[in-house]
Amino acid sequence: MILVTGATGFLGSEVAKQLAQQGNRIRCTRRSTSNIPTFLSPFNNDIEWVEADLLDIFSLENALEGITQVYNCAAWVSLKQADKEPMIYTNVTGTGNLADLCRQNGIRMVHVSSVAAIGDAKPGELITENNHLDQAAETDGYAISKLESEMEIWRGIAEGLDAVIVNPSIIIGPNAGKEGSGALFETVRKGLKFYTMGSGGFVDVADVAKCMIALMNTNISGERFIISAGNYDYKSLTAEIAQNFAITPPATLAKPWMMELAWRFAAFAGVIIRSAPSIDKVSAKAASITKNFDNRKIKKAIGIEFKPLKMSIQEVCDALKTA
Repeated sequence: MILVTGATGFLGSEVAKQLAQQGNRIRCTRRSTSNIPTFLSPFNNDIEWVEADLLDIFSLENALEGITQVYNCAAWVSLKQADKEPMIYTNVTGTGNLADLCRQNGIRMVHVSSVAAIGDAKPGELITENNHLDQAAETDGYAISKLESEMEIWRGIAEGLDAVIVNPSIIIGPNAGKEGSGALFETVRKGLKFYTMGSGGFVDVADVAKCMIALMNTNISGERFIISAGNYDYKSLTAEIAQNFAITPPATLAKPWMMELAWRFAAFAGVIIRSAPSIDKVSAKAASITKNFDNRKIKKAIGIEFKPLKMSIQEVCDALKTA
């Protein structure tokens, strides 16, 4: 039997759907407060839902009973500095707990990390799996949490865990709604005026799930793979999103000093209205950084042909038009 953790989330629910479509009997974890995605309702007879928390060893042991494969999609995702310490603790401790139990029970695992846990390449070169993040110089709590979570998997592998790690770039897809990567699409739809000089890797959620399932069914272990369909600079990306919404694209460059002002103003406003700021120092900096990724390793390993990003972008826009 197969277990999917974080199955109510954007990626986890897609993994669960694809596994169910392939005729697998699966078990999925959820929190008591989590809503099951409606698009999984056709697979009610194929999915067994259990309440489990990766910080709770006893609930994890129950969830893993009779399991031979685990897709670990559960994680706290935030770019906000206020979430830094609790996010690191939650992601790292939870991953360590699951890795230990999988090792003890001979369960094979595909662990979802992130390109945030991979270091930068030399100027002009693509980032590969061999680029290592300098933890001492990193300030992004999410990146640290994913790197240290990977270290828990590597520790488990050294002790006998059968596992492979995937490092997706920015995941997009129509089921994201207005959260996560969907927030960028919604911001452009509302009339975003500014673009930044940064760039990054992007990939369709269906392709990430497809890669994970394909890797699970290989003999590959003790490896990590960047999962990214292609690289987009943010000016081109926001222009393409605007085109799909038939609106004017962002035309003004938001220079680094403007982003500095933006996060400081957001922090001040957050204090006044007693809410989390819409942008903070880390996310403002990330918007102006160029990070382009090499996907040749995963292509060679499983022969994946990624969905064209133009098609994925259009699907996300079409979904938001009808939301």
